[in-house]
Amino acid sequence: MYFKPAFIQSIREGYKLQDILREFQSGVTVGIVALPLAMAFSIASGLSPERGLYTAIIGGFLISALGGSRVQIGGPTGAFIVVIFGIVQKHGYEGLIIATIMAGIMLIISGLFRFGRMVKFMPYPVVTGFTAGIAAIIFSTQINDFLGFRLTHLPANFTEKWIVYIQHLGQTHVPTLLVGAGSLIAIAGARKYTPRIPGPLLAILFSSIAVSALNLNVETIGDRFGVISADFPPFEFPEIVHKINFQVLRLLFPDAFTIAFLAGVESLLSAVVADGMSETTHDSDTELTAQGIANIVSVSFGGIPVTGAIARTATNIKNGAKTPLSGIAHALTVLLFTLILAPYASAIPLTALAAVLFVVAWHMSEINHFIHMFKAPRSDSLVMILVFFLTIFVDLTAAVEVGIVLSALLFMRRMSDMAGILNRVDIADDRLINMPESDAISKKDVPEGVVVYEIQGPFFFGVADLLKGILAGIEDDPKVMILRMRKVSVVDATGAHALSEFHYKCRRGGTILILSGVSEKVLKILVRMGIAELISTENIAPNIDTALKRASQLLILEQSRSMANGLDRK
Repeated sequence: MYFKPAFIQSIREGYKLQDILREFQSGVTVGIVALPLAMAFSIASGLSPERGLYTAIIGGFLISALGGSRVQIGGPTGAFIVVIFGIVQKHGYEGLIIATIMAGIMLIISGLFRFGRMVKFMPYPVVTGFTAGIAAIIFSTQINDFLGFRLTHLPANFTEKWIVYIQHLGQTHVPTLLVGAGSLIAIAGARKYTPRIPGPLLAILFSSIAVSALNLNVETIGDRFGVISADFPPFEFPEIVHKINFQVLRLLFPDAFTIAFLAGVESLLSAVVADGMSETTHDSDTELTAQGIANIVSVSFGGIPVTGAIARTATNIKNGAKTPLSGIAHALTVLLFTLILAPYASAIPLTALAAVLFVVAWHMSEINHFIHMFKAPRSDSLVMILVFFLTIFVDLTAAVEVGIVLSALLFMRRMSDMAGILNRVDIADDRLINMPESDAISKKDVPEGVVVYEIQGPFFFGVADLLKGILAGIEDDPKVMILRMRKVSVVDATGAHALSEFHYKCRRGGTILILSGVSEKVLKILVRMGIAELISTENIAPNIDTALKRASQLLILEQSRSMANGLDRK
């Protein structure tokens, strides 16, 4: 088991007064940035705004207190909007709680058993297509509030939703559109002229004041959800546990996997970005464990799924944060707002929050990276496009699964293209074309009756089949077959099994198989699987010289046996 929170390490290093002031200054700034985002993400997910605030408080606190990154900020993010909305529509909020608890357990297990590094191997085309697809969905879900349609029942299907939007364009509420457009201008203006003041906060303040002062008929949080409660939510975990059974677990498993996948990938991507900006190093396994704990506790107190937030983490670093104390200060800032100022949030126009989410979707899409991917190998571009469209038109889980499987198949194909089996002539030509080597077969005296082949690259199930056709391509069965494996860095079970079958095939044809240049790592696998004993350790040579010497001995021994048999017949 493995769990080493970065906050514990920073406490051991000690805090000075100026360190505490710096961390709290940064945390308060990030907390102000998080306020509108937390409410916007929750509303876009089909839930009340306070659930997003609870998530920022509880999840944000636990991720900073228990996580493996010194500067990571946790909270609700745009990536979860589509997933949460779908689960709530199908299974209600209780279904979301159970799915998130399941996801949290998956994350904790992944962290404790040090699977964090595996998440880092997520193919870049899959991540790019997936996040761009989610960004497109987020954008589409906000058109209703931005244009003031006030449609209460929208189709879940992406295409059908846009058909409804087009049909209702004539019902665009101009005051709502103007307030939303003004919010976008405020966010863009703040980024350019007042970068230290969060654009979303300015947009929400100005739009709320404008709607109230001008008495505009623009829908607000209060109109849809009523007054936001300042009370802290009850602990719901014990009641939910009684409703969990095998059928529920089976039904919610795909959703739980999607939440775990998103929480793991986004948190570690955010931590990697943070490392680059702050010159720190995060612990991916501890981070996954913390994400799991934060998700379980967050939904147990009325929140929603939580993960590392890249934009808020970047804001944290830019404001001078160096330890997890800033993330804890961010959570406390949101807590104070909820306890003191939450009722006033009812005046926030929904079109302003839609504008905030438009900006979130734009940054999330990473359009420059998306376009740049078309310069990558065609297969990678196709994977990205496929994942993008599957995310939008089919299902997030299906998009991830198909993307990963397709990327794995393409990887195996590339490895198969790199690998191969060369005969003696090919080996000689290869040495002449490239750099000469002291053990090049072209410089060796290969006895008559001996053939030499070489396996190039990893010997796994993608290339194991290449062995089958070797003997069939040789007119007369050789006395000795030397199979060079100096370039084989790894062998899997399929490759080892193919080697075993090849040995039997050689023996049936009267050919003795010698392996040459087997690495220590590969040899351990062959010994463990009993193949080394099958071939005989005497026929596993450390290099080509030893292999040729062994081949000569076998030829002499065979010749002696033939002569002895001839004398016996006389």
